[in-house]
Amino acid sequence: MSCNECGNFFCEGAEKAPQRSLFNALGFTKEEMKRPMVGIVSSYNEIVPGHMNIDKIVDAVKMGVAMAGGTPVVFPAIAVCDGIAMGHEGMKYSLVTRDLIADSTECMAKAHHFDALVMVPNCDKNVPGMLMAAARVNVPTIFVSGGPMLAGHVKGDKTSLSSMFEAVGAYTSGKISVDEFEEYENKACPTCGSCSGMYTANSMNCLTEVLGMGLKGNGTIPAVYSERIRLAKQAGMAVMELYRKNIRPLDIMTEKAFMNALAVDMALGCSTNSMLHLPAIAHECGIKIDLDIANEISAKTPNLCHLAPAGHAYMEDLNEAGGVYAVMNELNKKNLINTDIITCTGKTVAENIAGCVNKNTDIIRPVEEPYSETGGIAVLKGNLAKNGCVVKRSAVVEEMLVHTGPAKVFDCEEDAMAAILGGKIVKGDVVVIRYEGPKGGPGMREMLNPTSAIQGMGLGSDVALITDGRFSGASRGASIGHVCPEAADGGIIGIVKDGDMITVNIPEYTLTLNVDDAEIERRMAEFVPKQKELSGYLKRYAKLVSSAAEGAVLN
Repeated sequence: MSCNECGNFFCEGAEKAPQRSLFNALGFTKEEMKRPMVGIVSSYNEIVPGHMNIDKIVDAVKMGVAMAGGTPVVFPAIAVCDGIAMGHEGMKYSLVTRDLIADSTECMAKAHHFDALVMVPNCDKNVPGMLMAAARVNVPTIFVSGGPMLAGHVKGDKTSLSSMFEAVGAYTSGKISVDEFEEYENKACPTCGSCSGMYTANSMNCLTEVLGMGLKGNGTIPAVYSERIRLAKQAGMAVMELYRKNIRPLDIMTEKAFMNALAVDMALGCSTNSMLHLPAIAHECGIKIDLDIANEISAKTPNLCHLAPAGHAYMEDLNEAGGVYAVMNELNKKNLINTDIITCTGKTVAENIAGCVNKNTDIIRPVEEPYSETGGIAVLKGNLAKNGCVVKRSAVVEEMLVHTGPAKVFDCEEDAMAAILGGKIVKGDVVVIRYEGPKGGPGMREMLNPTSAIQGMGLGSDVALITDGRFSGASRGASIGHVCPEAADGGIIGIVKDGDMITVNIPEYTLTLNVDDAEIERRMAEFVPKQKELSGYLKRYAKLVSSAAEGAVLN
């Protein structure tokens, strides 16, 4: 904090004069130097659609901070667009940026001794990366995202990025014409913002609200609404209240807050990537979240929302229905939310959600009439995933909840895609993609291209996909990721052969390679995991990264 109650760390004392001379070089006035210095971490760039409006959000935050008596100072954070990185080498560089963002934000905040922080992220990895940094730096901090994209419209139906990816499979298999395909290309993503379904970015921005680190609407107010600008000003003012009350991230992100996040995760049907990011954020807070806890919470938490890709509702619909707080209020009717904990509003969860009613029971099901009595995410275990794997159960059609089929095995995403588009995957198959985990990829690529191609070609009700990589929040179907241990770490997924029968049983939480124990033991004795030639950051990352079951944190 500052050296006195009203000024920033550098405002007094002869020993701080050299620093003040550098602030003079920046054009700071004495009045600005006497106020708390608030770092605004901006992920604005011109390559990510979810970030192209963040300059406007940052300007509004600056105004809010200044109105409330602080001195706003902006510094940058990087961000990758997973959609643009998808399906090529670039996706290896997506997950790895989470830790780069956390590290660089920590470095900037600590080096310049900010009195408080406002984080302005939006897309998949910079939300959890900044939350990790907030825990490390632990000065009063608030989040305000860039907001979600509006849904597109094709032939009168709402669409999103997942619609576009699935259109590739539909076009390749001759189910739609070139004109229809181009219409999707031109209309699927109509505005700036994080892609319009309950994908990873929107999942994490909603869960930021639940954790208590973002104001109401942080996850759901569309990017193009002026309400988002007002929210940013309010966040700038709110961080000054947090500063005056000395409420810090570790006061807010408690174990109870993470249990709330897991419960709402299950109710919303969030991206399976939340099972990587929540444990990693909790780790920075000194809290352990494992996959078993996720199943315990899922068992008692109903799934209330089917947003794209699980259904035909979008973030704008959730916002109009009452947003995240309305979902929390529904869950609170069954005492599934911890309401006595403090948040970035300076109030408790109970105070925040009071009066936040469900305005559309078609979008947010009443807790008494859920889509299912169990949550949207399931963790499976078995001989093929001894340490667990993850599936978005709410996006799996009923006939694929239990499935047995022959394995078609691929050692990279590209080979699997060639087989799918080449018509080599048929009804009943279980596609296995390995050496795509945190170490083996490295970087744990998302498999949106293969899952979308399977859906677009009309195989979504007949084919399962299993990988030690991960899936975009836009993936749907029997898509089972995060298989641990991964192939590169000596996992049994590395010894699966074409034709081996595999059973997926989501209601029983199991994933089984139907090969007798003696044969598995024989194969494992001969198994030598493949090694890739690596250089640069990926080489370092592969040596340091932990299992996906532990959140793929760096050790």
